Amino acid sequence: MSTKIRLTCTECGQGNQFPADKIEAAPKCGVCGAALNNGKVAKLDLKTLEKAAKSDGVPLLVDFWAPWCGPCKAMAPEFERAAKALSPKVRFAKIDTQSNPDAAIRYNIRGIPAFILFHRGREIARLSGARPAAALEKFVNEKLTLAK
Repeated sequence: MSTKIRLTCTECGQGNQFPADKIEAAPKCGVCGAALNNGKVAKLDLKTLEKAAKSDGVPLLVDFWAPWCGPCKAMAPEFERAAKALSPKVRFAKIDTQSNPDAAIRYNIRGIPAFILFHRGREIARLSGARPAAALEKFVNEKLTLAK
């Protein structure tokens, strides 16, 4: 019997569970039908972020950003490239700290863009400043190797 993976739907916040060997088969949310792990960057609110960071079975890299931040805007395409490169082994999401100021407080964000890698219910590592996709990929791969 295959082990199960739990993923929080970034659209509706519902927890979903499916066999681990189906991670590459583009699983969908059982409630709203949204893709759970499709290589795209998801937009989160604080409640969904907390749920996903706490319970998801796939590592999650979150970009804390704001619409007025020039480096954040410049970083967005690189973040999307890294998301495609590391999918389906890692999910990528972003949270707008201007619309969700409690997220910046909750996660002690001092400057943006800032990235937090979550895995197995805890924060694994942080990185700050705009980076090319290759640097994000290296960061994630190194930190997940250490977290095993």
